[in-house]
Amino acid sequence: MIPAVLPTYNRAPLAFSHGEGSWLVTEDGRRYLDLGAGIAVNALGHAHPALVEVLAAQAARLWHVSNLYRIPEQERLAEMLVERTFADTVFFTNSGTEAAELAIKMARKYWYEKGQPERVEILCFEGAFHGRSTGAIAAAGSEKMVKGFGPLMPGFVHLKFGDHDALRAAIGPRTAAIMVEPVQGEGGIRVLPDACLKGLRDLCDESGALMILDEVQCGMGRTGRLFAHEWSGVAPDIMMVAKGIGGGFPLGAVLATEAAAAGMVAGTHGSTYGGNPLGCAVGAKVVEIVSEDGFLGAVQAKGARFRQGLEALVASHPEVFEAVRGQGLILGLKCRVPNTDVVKAAYAENLLTVPAADNVLRLLPALNIPDADIAEALARLDRAAGRVKADVAA
Repeated sequence: MIPAVLPTYNRAPLAFSHGEGSWLVTEDGRRYLDLGAGIAVNALGHAHPALVEVLAAQAARLWHVSNLYRIPEQERLAEMLVERTFADTVFFTNSGTEAAELAIKMARKYWYEKGQPERVEILCFEGAFHGRSTGAIAAAGSEKMVKGFGPLMPGFVHLKFGDHDALRAAIGPRTAAIMVEPVQGEGGIRVLPDACLKGLRDLCDESGALMILDEVQCGMGRTGRLFAHEWSGVAPDIMMVAKGIGGGFPLGAVLATEAAAAGMVAGTHGSTYGGNPLGCAVGAKVVEIVSEDGFLGAVQAKGARFRQGLEALVASHPEVFEAVRGQGLILGLKCRVPNTDVVKAAYAENLLTVPAADNVLRLLPALNIPDADIAEALARLDRAAGRVKADVAA
């Protein structure tokens, strides 16, 4: 018989009753050190006091009114994001997938309004992940994502990651936009070099194509800047945000320049729940905390400390690990053994990690993880690697 919860996940046999900071506690009282943070969602850890306080206060006042009316909490968060980024305007969603759908619509509507409706193609890259909707899986294009779900939405061109010649050749009179993650998360923690991001910006400027950045997983401070593209010194025309922006509350957004968003007038898009008072109140507190003096510098320092320890693990366990990838606190261990074996061995050490493509183990801790917890995580990863080696030897 099919279970009450649709079995689309291969879930671990773990259920948690509560969490605090970088730790989760199971129903039977076991403590797990969390290096997944709900897949980069719990940016400030579990049950952060400031987020609990603002959530409770807003919940006592107003949860939802719909976008038929002004929402002051939404306006405040939009203004905070505009003030801190390239963007002139923001649309709030509930998830990264919804943000991807709007980004696609916005790029195509831009060209329609400019009198070039044939410009509908969006260039995407192998290894990408933009969500699970039919549009988002068409953008990703991998067999794992699209098999059995055809016919797919047309208008996406898929290119090899890092193939600059193919990219330049693909740009043509039907190109509407280039969509890329500055750091591929699901794709295996692959960082797009700053020079490549600058090159993409140049290509967009030359061709008129819009640059769409997907910072759903790598944004909101995870690389040590508020958004990952800031390291390259370039800015997109449209950007998708979600995960960490709500600190655990479902929240996403599309940020855009005034020019890119010009076609999205009244009636062209909507969301029943998007930008609700509850989510936006929490999101504003997250942005406020991540923007505090010294916060992002601390993320950079923690990332460097963690990476140094991971490099030592690779040197100590070359049979298990091949290399370290990533930036800031979006890190990955490229494995020589199946990454799922390492995930299971980490469970045995009460450590939570996340697998990714290309046989990579994702490490996405809370951005405010204490240094002592980083040291503990490294010790547990070391023991997990020892377990894997012992299993292979047996």
